[in-house]
Amino acid sequence: MALGDSAGMRPRLIGRLGLADLITVVNGMLGFAAGVAATVDPGLAARMILLASMGDGLDGVIARHYGATPVGKYLDSLADVAAFGVAPGLLVVGVARTQWGVSLAALTPRLAIAVALPATFLGAVVIRLGFYTAEQSDDPLTLGVPSTLAATILAAAVLAKAGTPELFVAAAGIFTILMVTQIPYPDLLARDTLIMGTVQGLTVIIPTALGRAFPYALLTLGLAYLVLGPKFYWREV
Repeated sequence: MALGDSAGMRPRLIGRLGLADLITVVNGMLGFAAGVAATVDPGLAARMILLASMGDGLDGVIARHYGATPVGKYLDSLADVAAFGVAPGLLVVGVARTQWGVSLAALTPRLAIAVALPATFLGAVVIRLGFYTAEQSDDPLTLGVPSTLAATILAAAVLAKAGTPELFVAAAGIFTILMVTQIPYPDLLARDTLIMGTVQGLTVIIPTALGRAFPYALLTLGLAYLVLGPKFYWREV
């Protein structure tokens, strides 16, 4: 191909990505922004993570309605690593640093743990999404706690101001284990996705209203699905 060939300079995504794919890409960008925000404002980072979670549900709805592209499921997993792996991991580190008042320049043992466990959380997200993309992306059941659910619970807890830094760090470690188990989680039905998305939206827009009622409601819904979903959430499969 000659250097002056205009066709060779044409972006390969032109005409090959759908609307759902573009939303997915934005979700990945939100994950990066949330990771940056986590170092200075964990609350803002938590809201960005929830916004990405809403986008993750929206791109799935659009893909089912208008059709998915061949690259869609790969883009989705890549964006999820950023939005629901890197961002919540850095959120936990940000909460620890903010409340403990320590810096990475003086790496204390507890801060080292606060970095190590979110790092393993990210590793579990990468492993889980790899298997999900290869084996389960078209199934109504997924094995292991969904990374979106783990990220939503962590973000909701930050906005509800529920828990100490030690609890957030421990939660990252617990989710690390749960995400790579073979516990089956059914996909949410459309009506329940809408309910969850509505509560997420209210949490993002007015997190402090009514005594932080919406973050607490979202945290309750997330924990209920985490504990009860595998046994008691019914859907046709």
